[in-house]
Amino acid sequence: MTSVVDVDEPSIPSSYSRLAARELGLLARDVSEVLIGAQLSVEQFLQESTLLTPRQQLQILRNCLRIAKDDAFGLRFGQRLTSPTHGALGFLVNSSPNLLTALKAFQAYLPTRMNLARLDLEIEGEWLELSCEYAVDLEDELLRLLSEIFTVIFFDTAEFIIGRPLREANIDFMHQKPAYAARYDEHIPATIGFGALAYVLKIPLEVCQIPNASANHESYVMALRHCDAMLAQLKPNKSTCKYQVQKMMLSHPPGVLSEEEVAAALFICKRTLARRLKQEGTSFRKVRDEILSQQAEGYLLDSTLSVEAVAELLNYHDSANFRRAFKRWFNLTPDQYRRQHSASENSVLG
Repeated sequence: MTSVVDVDEPSIPSSYSRLAARELGLLARDVSEVLIGAQLSVEQFLQESTLLTPRQQLQILRNCLRIAKDDAFGLRFGQRLTSPTHGALGFLVNSSPNLLTALKAFQAYLPTRMNLARLDLEIEGEWLELSCEYAVDLEDELLRLLSEIFTVIFFDTAEFIIGRPLREANIDFMHQKPAYAARYDEHIPATIGFGALAYVLKIPLEVCQIPNASANHESYVMALRHCDAMLAQLKPNKSTCKYQVQKMMLSHPPGVLSEEEVAAALFICKRTLARRLKQEGTSFRKVRDEILSQQAEGYLLDSTLSVEAVAELLNYHDSANFRRAFKRWFNLTPDQYRRQHSASENSVLG
């Protein structure tokens, strides 16, 4: 398949690759083994703020397969990628009202976590068909590895939502049947085929509509706003420094990245980062405040969370600091802002 992504644009959280290193049982001193050919230092790799390019991510996965000496590494690694490892997207999926809504969330917001694949959903009669295409050409072993990882993630998610293993599904892989195919049964409780022209997963539509016992509407709405903000922020001109900073901030918990960490992850000094942002009419603080203020507004208007709880979600250790920041953003306190918005809604309804 022809490439439709910039393979040299840092966009993928490095946390996934660090989890792969843990699955391999590597210690910090051994991590250099997974970085061979990736043009990445151990120090950069171990930093939470580092984003990987698609080219680097694929090279690290090749190295992992070589080190593991286990062709079934994808099945093992997929089990490590539980919902919390996917940030706000994982939170959104787990709080979705049913599997269908969760899959739509995966389809819409996957670019905020991994731009190497695209998901398509179609309803065919009484079945939901999910297909997956990769944005770059992949050799056979990487195609198999990524397909296995994604499939294990999906079935673990489905089991969480419907409350039992999803045995009614049918799945066709593009790769040929591997020698270790018997191990698929340990991770994928479905009817499995190999050597297909396309990756297709079929699920009975009635199963997709089973209510999620763990669904939480308030959590779902908050996570949805966060994911929407992430996606919206990632659509501007990708060549700008502001875009790179936004991408990095939105790939990490709110407000935790320092200017020094972001500069280091972009392989420039703090002064150069400040100069580039100034040339684009902004600053590190302005970018951070734009993101935090949007998230704060969403939490206040779409939930009944206390101001203290919102402050904690945005990583303010003192709610007084959050209140001061909010007053600076909106010229109102959080309580005043919420009351004013509520009054304006009531007047419209009245």
